[in-house]
Amino acid sequence: MHRTGAAWRSPQLEASGMASESLSRIVTRRIPFDFPQDVKPHWIPDKPELAHLWNGASMTMPYLEPFLIRTMREALKQVQDPVVHADGEAFISQEGQHYRVHRRFNDQLIASGGYTELAAVEAQMEVFYAKLSTRSLGCRLAFSAGFESMTMGMTRWLIGERCKLFKDADPRVVSFVLWHMVEETEHKTVAFDVYQTLYGNYWQRMFGVLHGSYGVLNFGVRACVLMLKKDGLWKGWRSRWKFFAQGVTAVRHIGPYLLRAMLPWHDPRAERDLEWVREWLARFPADVADGSIPMVDTRDPLMPVPSMTVKSNEVSYGT
Repeated sequence: MHRTGAAWRSPQLEASGMASESLSRIVTRRIPFDFPQDVKPHWIPDKPELAHLWNGASMTMPYLEPFLIRTMREALKQVQDPVVHADGEAFISQEGQHYRVHRRFNDQLIASGGYTELAAVEAQMEVFYAKLSTRSLGCRLAFSAGFESMTMGMTRWLIGERCKLFKDADPRVVSFVLWHMVEETEHKTVAFDVYQTLYGNYWQRMFGVLHGSYGVLNFGVRACVLMLKKDGLWKGWRSRWKFFAQGVTAVRHIGPYLLRAMLPWHDPRAERDLEWVREWLARFPADVADGSIPMVDTRDPLMPVPSMTVKSNEVSYGT
């Protein structure tokens, strides 16, 4: 079982021989994803339910990720370990990039689909995170680490099944989705390490896995269903069945990660990263220069890691 509190260090981190003075290996990539007016809500051909599952998840990010940033910034004031502290700063920087891109995508989504009703869900998230922000730092860090556990399952699903899920989909959106999942993998240990360093209480961390996952999935599903209703799809049983089937598939991929995250000896380093993720990180180890975007070719049956970057205005998409 892990040691807890200020003396805690992951067994994997100790075994690596990493010096305390080492800088974080997490990279902030300021990729200028752009979502012009021709980016549509149904960006996956013939799969509006799947597109809206991601759209709903995206709606939560401009509320969740600033909360994660505020929590991490407060926690880092107490972190003495230089490595953990450096990783925490890099985590803040990456999450800042993520929620800004999600906000741009969401603004285009709402404008294109006329989903003004989403304002009600956004208001509910404002209240939820305002209340959550009054809880103890330990509770908030456990929530953060719990959410990050869920993203490992999301990554396994979305990247591992990318060829089936995103065939012929809008490459601008797919590239954005997969970039976010790759970087979630890159900082998958940070919230866990900070929590273990400062607190390490197993029961609080275990509850955080459930709390963090439910807090995000709850609002994401609400937003998804609202958009399906707005599109007139929720009336038909076929659309509801497809939505339910996609939800079951998501749980099948995410569930095992959540169960392992609730074990007393859990360490996210034990979760093996997908080869596609490792290749993406190796190919883009630093910030992308000259405002280009690593664009995934969704018409390639293998959907490989992009071999080069392109300008967003050089990409067009039509179904």
